[in-house]
Amino acid sequence: MGIKIGLDIESRRFNVDVQEDFADFLQDQMEQDFYVEGKNEVQKVLQAYVRKTHDLYELEKKMQKLLEKVENFEKS
Repeated sequence: MGIKIGLDIESRRFNVDVQEDFADFLQDQMEQDFYVEGKNEVQKVLQAYVRKTHDLYELEKKMQKLLEKVENFEKS
């Protein structure tokens, strides 16, 4: 079953349906990045997107290093 989570951006309400098991995590992350009870400017949304994309980039780098270690271990 889907859960609706909403955010106000530039005086417009945007809602998304997410899976129930992801909803709590998303809500917590949104509370860290946005004013969940008020208006958010587009600039704030863009900054949050860039921060999360950077987090993903760093995670990808760490996973790649770990994969390389596993592959090297299997070769030895």
